[in-house]
Amino acid sequence: MPRFKLTIEYAGTRYSGWQIQKNARTVQGEIDRAVRTVTGRTDFELYGSGRTDAGVHAVGQVAHLDVSTSLPPGTLKIRVNDELPSDINILSAVVVPHRFHARRDAVSRRYVYQIARRRTAFAKAYVWWVKDALDVARMRMAADAFVGLRDFRSFTQDEDYPGGAEKSTRVLIERLEIAEHGDLILIAIDGSHFLWKMVRRIVGVLVEIGRGALESRAAADFLANESKAPARLTAPSSGLFLERVRYQEGNPAGDAAVRAITPVDSFR
Repeated sequence: MPRFKLTIEYAGTRYSGWQIQKNARTVQGEIDRAVRTVTGRTDFELYGSGRTDAGVHAVGQVAHLDVSTSLPPGTLKIRVNDELPSDINILSAVVVPHRFHARRDAVSRRYVYQIARRRTAFAKAYVWWVKDALDVARMRMAADAFVGLRDFRSFTQDEDYPGGAEKSTRVLIERLEIAEHGDLILIAIDGSHFLWKMVRRIVGVLVEIGRGALESRAAADFLANESKAPARLTAPSSGLFLERVRYQEGNPAGDAAVRAITPVDSFR
């Protein structure tokens, strides 16, 4: 049984996240259904590099697929895509050794959040339009507090610990960069892994700092002392993209320039 490494893009607006759930439409569920149709098999494994939440998008999600098929990777990709809805697309499928694991072998992930400075008719599903003026310099100053190995307990919530089981809230953030592109403010975060809603709460806090509603030191304060405030500031899922998953071999280092995923240009 071959193992395929799949690289996947999707618009998450219509889905309840990546992971298969009962009574909910998910990205993994749609790919699972398409693989069943194409291969005629039900005894296969589809395993993603990590979950994305409801409404969150991806331009570089990675999964591995173990399925008994004689189809070459290129043909498998084409036929699965033919069965998928238009907002999910397999970018590539390659055969990899069975020791490769989409989640456990991931070195880091990068998320990009898009904040629009203006109302947009075309990119509403892919941005958070913040009407207030944002001081990007203040946001960058505050963002430094998140870089390094930090305790992000204030930036997740109890539902991230099923059955009350404790889970470490310490996360290594390798890089947090804030860039400007046309009428977008882009927040790119590279980290070892991410807790549930963590990125959206980081963004929410940085936006409040940019508005002037919070002091720049608030980011460091929420890391040092557990607080419920970041939960109240959670940014909407519409602006969040899983940009890429990096592995030890075959991926560039996490220092690539921040880019707009759905540009919103200035016409003035």
